[in-house]
Amino acid sequence: MEIRRSVAPYQYTISWYRPLGGKLEAFYFAFGDNDVYLIVDVPDTTSGAALTLAVNASGMVKIISVMLMTPEEVDAACKKTVSYRAPGR
Repeated sequence: MEIRRSVAPYQYTISWYRPLGGKLEAFYFAFGDNDVYLIVDVPDTTSGAALTLAVNASGMVKIISVMLMTPEEVDAACKKTVSYRAPGR
């Protein structure tokens, strides 16, 4: 079994988000279905989507992205009116 330095994946991911104006908030290795967890702050959702699409298109790495919201963003969303009716009602 080959053991590689753990800093290499960390340094490699920098090239993914930094050109988009992103900033790494956290980097963790994990046991289980996912080997690495990143929390990256990108300037907007379009940059986040571009990052996810580009990396996943390689077929070598799979990113599952989750948009996090601040309490203020949730409060603003709660104030919006949405016209929605559940199917069948």
